Amino acid sequence: MKRLIIILALIPFITLGQTGGNNAFPFLDLPDNARSAALGRKFITAYDDDINMGIQNPASFNSQMDNSIGFNQALLAGGVNHGMVAYAKDINNVGTGAIHLRYVAYGNMDRTDINGDKIGTFSAGDFALGGSIGRELNPNISIGATVNLIWSQLESYNSMGISVDLAGMYRSIDKRTTVSAVVRNAGFQLTTYTDNTRAPLPIQAMMGISHKLEHAPFRFSLVAHHLNKWDLTYNDPNAVPTTDPLTGEVVPVEKAGFGEKLGRHLIFQLETLLGKTMRIRAAFDYNQRREMLVQNRPGMGGFSFGAGLNFKRFTVDYGLYIYSSAGFNNLITLRTDFDNWRK
Repeated sequence: MKRLIIILALIPFITLGQTGGNNAFPFLDLPDNARSAALGRKFITAYDDDINMGIQNPASFNSQMDNSIGFNQALLAGGVNHGMVAYAKDINNVGTGAIHLRYVAYGNMDRTDINGDKIGTFSAGDFALGGSIGRELNPNISIGATVNLIWSQLESYNSMGISVDLAGMYRSIDKRTTVSAVVRNAGFQLTTYTDNTRAPLPIQAMMGISHKLEHAPFRFSLVAHHLNKWDLTYNDPNAVPTTDPLTGEVVPVEKAGFGEKLGRHLIFQLETLLGKTMRIRAAFDYNQRREMLVQNRPGMGGFSFGAGLNFKRFTVDYGLYIYSSAGFNNLITLRTDFDNWRK
C-alpha cells in the first residue's frame, strides 16, 4: 500500500501542464476502444478480462487476459480509418505482457498549389506501436508500464517519437473498490516534421476510483484527469472590461471560479452489469462539454453511451462519444480469448 501512496503523491509533480492544441501526436488522446469511449474516453479503474483496459491502464493487465486479442474500429466519415488491435500473453514469473497497434489513416487528400489549383493527391497517417507489462505485487496492488514507438506522416513530412505510460492500482479485499493512478504519454519527439518545430507530447496524469455496489448491478466510477494542469479553462487574451450602459459600472472580465476549474477535471461514469451477458454504460465529461460547446445549441456534448454483449467465445462492445452537437464518434470492439475456442 505504501508503494501505491507514493505513486499517487508524485504523479502531479513529475508531469508538465499541457492541453490540446499545443502538442505533437494529439491522436494519442483519441478513444481506442468502445468501452472506454462509452465511459468518457478515460476509463482506468477496471480489473477484469478486457485486454483493451490494459492499454488504458497497464496496471490492470492480469492473467485473465492471457492469450486474448482485441480488435477496435471507429466508424468515421470522410474516409478516415481509426482503430487499435491488441494481444496479451502471460509471461512466467514476470506478469502479463501485451503488444498493440493504434492507427489513424486519414485517407487521400487533394494537393494544391499556391493558387489553390489541384495538382494531385497525398495521404497522411498516425501510428503507435506499444509494448506493455503488468504485474501483481500482492493480491491488492498491481503496477504496469507501456512503451510506445510513435510515427506520424503528413504528405512528405514525418515525425517519430517515444512515450511511456506508468500506472498503479489498488483493489480492496472484497474486489468491489479500486483506486488507480496513471501517467500517459510521457515522452518526446525523436525527429520533427521540420526544423525548429519540436513540440511536447500530450502528457497527462489521471486518478480514478471505482465502486461496485454489493446488492445492485451498478459500478460507479470517478476519474480526475489532467492533474498536471489545474486551470483547463480558456482565457481570451483579447477580452477587456466593459462598462454597463445603465449604471456606468465597470464590468470585469469573467474569470472561472474554483468550482468551474474543479469540474473541468472530472468524468462521472456508470457501468450496469446485467448478469454475465450484458453491460450498459454511460458517462459525462464536463470539460469536453464546455470546450466543444456550440453557442445556443449545447445538445448532448460531453455525454457518452454504450453497451456490451458477452457470448461464449467472444465479446462485442459499442461506444458512442458525443463531442458536441456538431459531431460524435462511434466505436466497435470485438475481443476473444483463444483458449475459449478449444473448449
